[in-house]
Amino acid sequence: MIKKYQAYIYVTLRPSVLDPAGTAIQSGLAQMGHENLEQIRIGKYIELKLKAINEVTAREQVELICDQLLANPVIENYRFELDEVIPFQESQNLKLKG
Repeated sequence: MIKKYQAYIYVTLRPSVLDPAGTAIQSGLAQMGHENLEQIRIGKYIELKLKAINEVTAREQVELICDQLLANPVIENYRFELDEVIPFQESQNLKLKG
């Protein structure tokens, strides 16, 4: 049976890579009086839904998608969370049973 999954993907620059956008934001915030900030780093947040036969297959596909397109493995790290999407009717039945 095919299941649906929701992936929440976070892509960030590796610690060794300079982040000019983060530095610019930190500078702007310092000018606004927020001088206690030590470091700001900018990243990307991506959500996607996919279908797979099981969670292992879904995780493998998300890993591949991140490696191939969403993150540049030379300068970026990524991590993701994966949740199974329970159909609305099924989730209502679970609430009624509980």
